Amino acid sequence: MATMNFNTTNSTFRQLLANGLSYHVPPFQRDYSWTEDEWDDLWQDIQGLFETDAEPAHYMGYLVLQSADSKRFDIIDGQQRLTTISVMILACLGHLQYLIRNKLDAENNAKRKEQLQNSYIGYLDPVSLVPRPKLELNRHNNRFYQTYLVSLEKIPQRGLNASEHQLRKAFNWFKDKIKARAGVTQNSGKELASFIDNLVDKLFFTVITVTDELNAFKVFETLNARGVRLSSTDLLKNYLFSVISSQDTHETELRALEDRWERIVGLLGSESFPEFLRIFWNSRNRLVRKSDLFKTIRRRITARDAAFELLRDLDHSAAVYAALRDPQDPSWNSDEKIALEQLIMFNVRQPLAMLLSCHSKFYETERANLTRIIKAVAVVSFRYNVICNLQTHEQERLYNDIAWKVSSGVYTRPSDVISALREVYPDDNQFKAAFGEKELRTTNSRNKKVVRYILFEMERQRSGQDFDFESATYNLEHILPEHPSEAWSHIEESKQDRLIYRIGNMTPLETSRNRELGNGDYPSKRQVFEQSVFQITKAVAEHYETWDEQKIESRQKQLANVATGIWKIYSS
Repeated sequence: MATMNFNTTNSTFRQLLANGLSYHVPPFQRDYSWTEDEWDDLWQDIQGLFETDAEPAHYMGYLVLQSADSKRFDIIDGQQRLTTISVMILACLGHLQYLIRNKLDAENNAKRKEQLQNSYIGYLDPVSLVPRPKLELNRHNNRFYQTYLVSLEKIPQRGLNASEHQLRKAFNWFKDKIKARAGVTQNSGKELASFIDNLVDKLFFTVITVTDELNAFKVFETLNARGVRLSSTDLLKNYLFSVISSQDTHETELRALEDRWERIVGLLGSESFPEFLRIFWNSRNRLVRKSDLFKTIRRRITARDAAFELLRDLDHSAAVYAALRDPQDPSWNSDEKIALEQLIMFNVRQPLAMLLSCHSKFYETERANLTRIIKAVAVVSFRYNVICNLQTHEQERLYNDIAWKVSSGVYTRPSDVISALREVYPDDNQFKAAFGEKELRTTNSRNKKVVRYILFEMERQRSGQDFDFESATYNLEHILPEHPSEAWSHIEESKQDRLIYRIGNMTPLETSRNRELGNGDYPSKRQVFEQSVFQITKAVAEHYETWDEQKIESRQKQLANVATGIWKIYSS
């Protein structure tokens, strides 16, 4: 991995704002969005710092900054926190101004207000006499912040955008809290100044300073902190919009682009945007690893038209990606829905770039063949990932190679894709051997669902009955029970644990019957199995008079033969 040019320090709020340093929210960064919930959390934490036996400091989390000269910093992550603290200090200055107007220790409070303003909000340049703010917000918030909050001017109620309303509400909310804390007395200004002077030393951050966007993105890819995923999304947005933005770019054009961006992020919901971006990129290009994604995009997307095109393509593909992760999406037919449900059940994501590419190529023109591809991928995933448990990096490499060949026109027919999948399709012998040994611990809810799916598919193949494997009417019976009684002492205790969760030891059973059995002996269970509606469960009673390690092995090998015929794409 290339050297990461960043510096990490712990800094108090006082240290952050010292020595003429200034902080800027990049113009296309998210608008201010904190609400009363976050303000109250912060205020409660601050109040706690001044109680008897209080903690000496309050940790404010990571702050990711970008700077070329260590004097002017762009806030990559942490703008909501820094902005809120600044608004709170401005609310304190507003209260000092109120005390001055009411002639309460007016002269001293005027000095306090000027000193605090210079230290934490901004100062008047002694040469140019131009105000030098310590914090500048993004292009939607900065004018309001500087014009009304920093200057402590009367704030208008109307004509504000949503985030300006939030800033106004934050200022008034903190002003009320400050007034309640400090009161309106001759001594209030002194107490308020002492409060701020102590507070700025009690709030501290872990500050990561990077030299450019690439290092910032690497930090986001490796840093495990709240807000990191969204911040790496913001970082990409800042880069693309900076490429697009120029003196000729009209505000309405930028607003339309921002609407498109918000639609993309909103559509993906809880899905990680960076993960979608990687899958999108790999559906059209040679495989790029997560750590190299931002560097690759920055190298390839340098002109306005390329950035516009990328945003348009992201907009279109986000809807398809979201649908691939949502089998209930109305665009899918019943076969596609079932296969996509299986991919989610198997927790397999490697094929997504290929499916995104195939959807673009075949959805409109060769829908039946797209369905065939999606079903084939579900079978491959079952063989390769669920049963054989093989290495996923080889699989990802192949899926990406197919995606790139579909996108670039090397593969023009769906049959090309089906043929190429053979490389990650365990053959019948490999699959049968792995299935014959497979153990799935059903203490894990995903494994339990997978085992039910497997056994119900086998029942469908045997009896033609299509039982709903997710229905609470049916249960998963462990023939050798999960908690064996003395009746099972004929199986060595050391062997019991590895036999309980073998596929051969499990069978579907009506919930009502399963409840009766508990951890009873095999003869009792056998009588119940004989009455079951499930043919594969009846067959256990029919073929096995006793139940032990040998019988479990025997049944599992038989089930492996059946499975090889069910989950199959190619003829031998």
